[in-house]
Amino acid sequence: MIDAGYNYERLSEKMRWLDIDPASIKHILITHQDTDHVGALEQDSELLFKDAVIYLSEIENRYLTGEVRRKVFYGLYKLPLVKTDNQRILLEDGQLLDIEGIKIECILVPGHTWGHMVYLIDDAYLFTGDTLWFGADGGYSFISTLAEDNKLSVRSLVALEKNLRKRNGTIKIITGHTGWTDDLAFAFRHRTELCAPFKKRMHDPDAPYDGYDESDDTEEKARNARLAKQIDRRLCGGIGIRSLDTRERL
Repeated sequence: MIDAGYNYERLSEKMRWLDIDPASIKHILITHQDTDHVGALEQDSELLFKDAVIYLSEIENRYLTGEVRRKVFYGLYKLPLVKTDNQRILLEDGQLLDIEGIKIECILVPGHTWGHMVYLIDDAYLFTGDTLWFGADGGYSFISTLAEDNKLSVRSLVALEKNLRKRNGTIKIITGHTGWTDDLAFAFRHRTELCAPFKKRMHDPDAPYDGYDESDDTEEKARNARLAKQIDRRLCGGIGIRSLDTRERL
């Protein structure tokens, strides 16, 4: 599993919709330690994944030990320390893992947090956590107010794009908050620009999902709906949208 969300009340329910028993999760890849990505691992949570081994970068683990404190709003505010009792395996940039026959490449992309990692699964699916923010007109460096170092975030995105362009085959880029795409040009179109929420709203008002609004989440949709690919509607005229079946193995 990639990351462990913070919605304790409905996380177990929604996993059941997909016939997933939380207790069956044995391995969790952590992109970074922000609560909306690791909250279900905290000591005061329901401990749905208490037996899972978590994988994260050696640098990111310094947040969990308290050696480094997570800062947001341009370093003006410290977030609470995340505490978890899960067994940890610490990773280095470029490390390759094989977990139950699944190939995992670990790529360090510091900026949003000091030890943020993205994971390339079977050379086909890249889970980016909070490195990219997809707007209607392409990808930006993630929300500026939440980064440890915005200049470093941009440098990491530039390096990540170069890394991906050297590879063969199509890679589906799956973000933590704003959908997915398999179009590298779209994903990195604004790689040197920040998503600055107080200056400009860079989002897609027609996106078919909202990660923070659960009012219309149902089991039927979870089992049958297709997750529409995020594209540039301005360039494509809103037609020809391809979809990724949510039942496809990620």
